[in-house]
Amino acid sequence: MVLISRRRVRAFDYLLSSAVALAACTEDRVHPVASNEQMTVPSVRAALNPPPEASLSVKVTVPASMRSSPFNVDRFLTIPPNFSVAVYARVGGARFMAAAPNGDLLVSNPGASAVYLVRPSTTGGDPAVTTWASGLYKPHDIVFHEVGGITYVYVAEADKIARYVYTTGDLTGQQRQVIISGLPNASTPELGGNYGHELKNIALDGDNKLYVSIASTCNVCLSDTQSTPVRASMYVYNADGTSGRLFAQGLRNAEGLAFVPGTNTLWVVINNRDNIAYPFHNDWSGDGIDDYGLVMQSYVDNHPPDEFTRVRDGGNYGWPFCNPNPDTPDGMNNMPFDRDVEQNADGARLDCNTADRIDKGIQAHSAPLGLTFLQGTNAPLAYRDAAVVPLHGSWNRSVKTGAKVVLFPWDPAIQMPGQQIDLVSGWLVSGSYWGRPVDAAVGPDGAIYISDDQSGTIYKLTYSAPPPPPPPPPAPPPPPPPPPPGSVAQFTYSCSNLTCSFNGSGSTGATSWSWAFGDGGTATGVTTSHTYKRGNYTVTLTTAPAGSQSTATKTVRCKKVCS
Repeated sequence: MVLISRRRVRAFDYLLSSAVALAACTEDRVHPVASNEQMTVPSVRAALNPPPEASLSVKVTVPASMRSSPFNVDRFLTIPPNFSVAVYARVGGARFMAAAPNGDLLVSNPGASAVYLVRPSTTGGDPAVTTWASGLYKPHDIVFHEVGGITYVYVAEADKIARYVYTTGDLTGQQRQVIISGLPNASTPELGGNYGHELKNIALDGDNKLYVSIASTCNVCLSDTQSTPVRASMYVYNADGTSGRLFAQGLRNAEGLAFVPGTNTLWVVINNRDNIAYPFHNDWSGDGIDDYGLVMQSYVDNHPPDEFTRVRDGGNYGWPFCNPNPDTPDGMNNMPFDRDVEQNADGARLDCNTADRIDKGIQAHSAPLGLTFLQGTNAPLAYRDAAVVPLHGSWNRSVKTGAKVVLFPWDPAIQMPGQQIDLVSGWLVSGSYWGRPVDAAVGPDGAIYISDDQSGTIYKLTYSAPPPPPPPPPAPPPPPPPPPPGSVAQFTYSCSNLTCSFNGSGSTGATSWSWAFGDGGTATGVTTSHTYKRGNYTVTLTTAPAGSQSTATKTVRCKKVCS
């Protein structure tokens, strides 16, 4: 491996830097072709409808008994609409959790060698925190699983896996049985006390197979790939710990392990390597010199991504020889690999074309830890098709990232995650962490519990359905019907000598006829007659119903005869 001498480099804008990386020499770029099971990689459908993301900054509710640091001052977190967040319990070093059917939480603290029981109060007070198991060797992951009608609690310690027989309401672990021992840890002779990621994580599937993540001892090294057992790997056993074998490798530090509910498809979140050397023969920094093999902060900041991916039997996910590249048109989806400069510069140790691609990338150095699927839980309905991943936060990025809980909406049709959104954020303020989330669990009450090992806290994220909209105002009464249009009066007459006959049958819409003959005489009816004296008379017909034309007049002139 040839490294160009180290010198001062300038940080370019990330978007420009990505464009430079895409222009790298083709002899150093690897364009992976999917192989084996990875050939059928469904794309995320744009039609996936994510639930509302974190958008409201709210004050964390803290009981008076729990207001020690960092809650000696008001703290705020950003959450989605219709949620509230409260400090549920203070548990020092709280790491991984498991929710019991009765609402109890089991919480691990590797540093205290203990698993704690957090039991909700029946009177509305603080939950009770007691020791469920002690004297363990760095206990980490906790899983409830039923085998043959017996419910077990599996606890992953750094050097072993043990299980306890569980009966609802148990205050302490019962009938502990070590089912796997001798797992690599800091006391393993060949490691000389150095093991960067010795904590273990586990999952069990519907066929009662137990999966154990054995993380890497280092940032990047060859020895982990040649050890027995292989490190940076996944092993599978029977539920009783027998018949263990290598399941998958190239997984640097898979902390969150979970099966999509209703399937035997294993997904993991992975902490990827740090301080990656630039893998292309071109000028990343903009000073006109080939940057191949240099470790530059501006490149390290966003490379390689942390990972969220399916794990198949026999898969190899690249570490330490191949690194996923997010600087392609598909971004964080189904990323191709670049050869690792330190361990695989010429591709001789692993052909990156054959490595299993990573389904979904997460911002580099975010440190995803827990992985919880919400399907099949009592989580709020709008959020139930989703995976929740707490991000512990970065240590070696120029601008810190992580320290939040993200959610991947899940597309059940293709069993793939959609685009990451924030569920809870706000632990990172002005470049400093006041808390660092680790794991999430859903209680039978539908609340989402979040552990924070920096502040020693369990948070409770609670959803309250928005109130129904007020009923619409009553409809106004209908307007009164319009008055009838009224009648139209019309009549004819004919006279013989001084007697005239009048006929109002030509009127329309009339229901009555009233006559005034002009000499004081009146009559009613459709037809009538009247005898005059000599003179001129105005005859008026008035019909009902009244209207603008319900009156008609004519003049009768009478001399010797009327006309």
